Amino acid sequence: MGLRQFGELEAVVMDLLWSREGASTVRSVYDELRGSRQIAYTTVMSTMDNLFRKGWLERDKVGLAYHYRPAMTREEHSANLMRTVFESGGDGELILNFFLEQIGEDDSAKLRQAIRRSTRKGSR
Repeated sequence: MGLRQFGELEAVVMDLLWSREGASTVRSVYDELRGSRQIAYTTVMSTMDNLFRKGWLERDKVGLAYHYRPAMTREEHSANLMRTVFESGGDGELILNFFLEQIGEDDSAKLRQAIRRSTRKGSR
């Protein structure tokens, strides 16, 4: 899927779907979005279909409607973005150093914990 950013409406739809449990119809997404913006049902339908064709959403036909769900979790998406950055070229150590300079102490502690857990799993 590469290092590709979502369009503005795609990002809103993905955030909404990531915050829900289970699958959602276009109607349910439209109903929620129209409470905060002026939007056409067909715009939401086209956006969700585009996200499906790009591989960001999966869908099943239930009766007459499609039920959509994210193809990956928000966290999996973020991890893929991070991996893509490292694979994009440049000096990986330098990229990591710049990243570490930008994160706060809390995130730094979380990163150290994750590395320790990963190292323990790898040594088993």
